[in-house]
Amino acid sequence: MTLTTYKWTIERYHQAIEAGIFDDQLIELWRGDLIIMTPEREPHAYYNTEAADYLRTLLGEQVKIRDAKPITLPNNSEPAPDIAIVKPLGAVYLEHHPYPEDIFWIIEFSKATLSKDLGEKKDIYAQAGIAEYWVVNLKSPQLQVFRDLQNGQYTTELTLTTGAIAPQAFPDVSVQVQRLIPIRNS
Repeated sequence: MTLTTYKWTIERYHQAIEAGIFDDQLIELWRGDLIIMTPEREPHAYYNTEAADYLRTLLGEQVKIRDAKPITLPNNSEPAPDIAIVKPLGAVYLEHHPYPEDIFWIIEFSKATLSKDLGEKKDIYAQAGIAEYWVVNLKSPQLQVFRDLQNGQYTTELTLTTGAIAPQAFPDVSVQVQRLIPIRNS
C-alpha cells in the first residue's frame, strides 16, 4: 500500500479557515502539514503574558508585539508563535500576516512541546530566514537563544539562566533573562 499525504498550501489553508473548517481546533500549518496545537496551561499563559508586557515596556513603539498570532513563511508554514516581535507596519497587517522580513525575532514558551520547538519548529524558522529565535524552557527554567543564520541554520546557540541579553535587532536593549523564565523554587 502506498501512503499519500495531502500538502496544504497557504492559499488553501486560508480558504479552509475562511470556510470555518477549523473553527473548533487550534492548528498551525508547518511545511504544508496541519499540526494540532496543545492547549496552553496556566504557567504557559502567565509567562507568555508577562514577557509580552515586559517587552512592550522595553521596546515601546519601535515594534509591535504579537501574542499567539500567525506569521506567514515561504515554506508553506503559518505558525502562531507565542510572541513575535515585528515591525510596526500598521494596516499592512490587514492584508497579510508578518513575513520573515517583517520579524525581528520570535519567542516560544515550551513545556509539553519542547522537543518540537527545539527541533522541527526551530528548523522551520531558520529555513524561513527568521534571524533570531528564543525558546523559554518551562521544564528547566532557562532561555535558549538561536541566532546567526547561515544556509538556513542557526549557527549560534546560547543557554541562559541569569543575566541579560540584547536581541540582535536591538543591540542597545537589555532583556533581563529572569523576566522571561520561571522562578526557581528552592
